[in-house]
Amino acid sequence: MNEQDLAEHFLALLADDRPLSDYEELRKGAGPDEQAAADRVHALALRARGLREQDRRREAELSALFDTVADLAALKDLDDVLEAIVRRVRTLLGCDVSYLSLNDDELGATYMRVTQGIHTEEFRNVRLGFGEGLGGLVAQTARPYMTDDYFADERFNHTRPIDSAVGGEELRAILGVPLLLGRTVIGVLYAANHDARPFSRADVGLLTSFAGHAAVALDNARRIRETQSALADLKQTSELLQRNVEGVQLASVAHERLTGVVLQGGSLDDMVHELHQVLQEPVHVIDAHGATLASSAPDDPPAGAELELVSIAFGDSGTHVEGGVSIAPVFAGGAPLAAVLTRSELDDVSRRILERAATTAALIMVVQRSVSEAQTRRRADLLVDLLVGRSGAGSLTARASLLGTDLAKPHAVLVVDGADAQLKQSAVDLATNTSGLSADVGERLVLVLPDVVPLEAGRRLALRATSASNVPVGRAVPTVGAAGPVTGVDGVRAAYEEASRCLDALLALGRRGDVADAATLGFVGLLMGRHDPGDHVHARLGPLLDYDRERGTELVQTLALWLAEDRHLARTGERLHVHPNTVTQRLDRIGRLLGDGWQSPENLLELGLALRLRSVLPDSHGAPAGGS
Repeated sequence: MNEQDLAEHFLALLADDRPLSDYEELRKGAGPDEQAAADRVHALALRARGLREQDRRREAELSALFDTVADLAALKDLDDVLEAIVRRVRTLLGCDVSYLSLNDDELGATYMRVTQGIHTEEFRNVRLGFGEGLGGLVAQTARPYMTDDYFADERFNHTRPIDSAVGGEELRAILGVPLLLGRTVIGVLYAANHDARPFSRADVGLLTSFAGHAAVALDNARRIRETQSALADLKQTSELLQRNVEGVQLASVAHERLTGVVLQGGSLDDMVHELHQVLQEPVHVIDAHGATLASSAPDDPPAGAELELVSIAFGDSGTHVEGGVSIAPVFAGGAPLAAVLTRSELDDVSRRILERAATTAALIMVVQRSVSEAQTRRRADLLVDLLVGRSGAGSLTARASLLGTDLAKPHAVLVVDGADAQLKQSAVDLATNTSGLSADVGERLVLVLPDVVPLEAGRRLALRATSASNVPVGRAVPTVGAAGPVTGVDGVRAAYEEASRCLDALLALGRRGDVADAATLGFVGLLMGRHDPGDHVHARLGPLLDYDRERGTELVQTLALWLAEDRHLARTGERLHVHPNTVTQRLDRIGRLLGDGWQSPENLLELGLALRLRSVLPDSHGAPAGGS
């Protein structure tokens, strides 16, 4: 077979894309004279076959690169782009792992962003300083680098963290190319193998081309993200402007409504109603003691936790927001008067409206206080004139009627010693709320209250002074003298004199902090000439007299003889012809009927005087007690 025939046979193998073994078999089948020609034609055929394989590979790479670029162009999300880049690198180069790092110019390092085929967290979290390791050198120089055996390659600055991460993944052959935007390195794209499998120049070229397209896709994704962020910011700004316009309109409406309440002389209830209409939230006005002054939801008062927030809000003059509650304190003259509260965390506009409402509430309360103080002064002046007789009864009755006080009704008169400012304010409130009168007369507080029992009214007033939670330790308890009920100007004057004498008697007897009228002063009250002797006897001995009458016992007689015998049990028993134990039993019964403290010197004196008085009264008040 001549050389031309051999060439035709090798061309047929090329055309049929036969395997390399067929080429070798054809070469060996040539005769001795044909061997040189067969070797020459075989070499040319293999060369042609290699070029064709290279073209095929190049065509496949370009096709894959084209598909990859098309895929990258279709992706908009930055994370999706990065994942696609790394995944395609591993596919195109047929490498074991691929990964991508992004540069942090401020820190002078490149950090792992996306990996494929990596298993250790140490590798995923490694950072390569510029100039450290293969990747750091690529990031610093903007040039590709590759190595067949990373750990044996002295070109790179080996650091313990980088070598530990690479060793943990058992990587040897590594190729890294820069991701370039113009002349700026934004990251590094890698391909790596677990064995010492070298990367070819074609691999470097392919990865470099791919990195160029990847960098553009990456930049596009970044720009899209920035554009989307800018659009989102623009939309947010637009919405904010819209809310501001709506807020200005809402604030204008609130200003008009609140101003209208003040100009029309409205109350806190009117203000709360208008504020509820604006905010569409329940609104409450709470005073410094936690009492509700006004509310748009009276059936749903603030709870204890909310009242605690009110006390916290009084610590400053700004709106306090906590736990879904907004509170604006109401200040006047530097002192907290109240707080406006709503159960919602308000936005800035609504918060300013709430603060404006607090200012409106302060103005309303100051005006109301001024009116109240003027009314209080008029009531006080009337009471002083009534007690000292500065005007006639007709004039005083007419003035009282203008203030809503009807002196024709029964009134109790209370005279108080030791009243502090808080109790005086409570007395003013009590008199105002009941259409009564109150005033300081000398150093004492005087109250004239309609339709109440004098003694009970005095006790309630004293209780009000001692039950407040903020009563200072050691504060004197007020002493109250009571009289009445009486009617008319003359009756009030007489009751005032009697209540004053009762108060003087309490102080003289050392009974500070007590409340009494003439009846409860016992014998002292009787000497004041205001009460029936029989009523006095029954007030002291009534429980014993009733018991003896109902059961036929002799408790009153036993008490009289026991006192007459200087409380000696044996002599009392002899007088009664009973055993001393019986006397003891009767005294126990007397104690249960008269109550604790009945054997105090003061009470025994009152009982003895009542027994003596009973002995001289007519039978209508009880027969005289024998031996008393």
